[in-house]
Amino acid sequence: METIVAIVASALALAFVIWLWIIVPMNMAQNRNRSGLIWVLISIVGSPLLAILLLYALGDAPSAQEA
Repeated sequence: METIVAIVASALALAFVIWLWIIVPMNMAQNRNRSGLIWVLISIVGSPLLAILLLYALGDAPSAQEA
């Protein structure tokens, strides 16, 4: 029984890490017309909090029509 609880807890922890480090920055970047891959790499190399705060601070990327 303890093994099952440990496996479930580990799976939940892994899902949370994947969500925080990959899915959140990627979705935020894509919603702001920025490259999701670049921001996932920033999240992995730096930290997810850094990537999230930078995305909030930078806001939407200018579109090609505005430039």
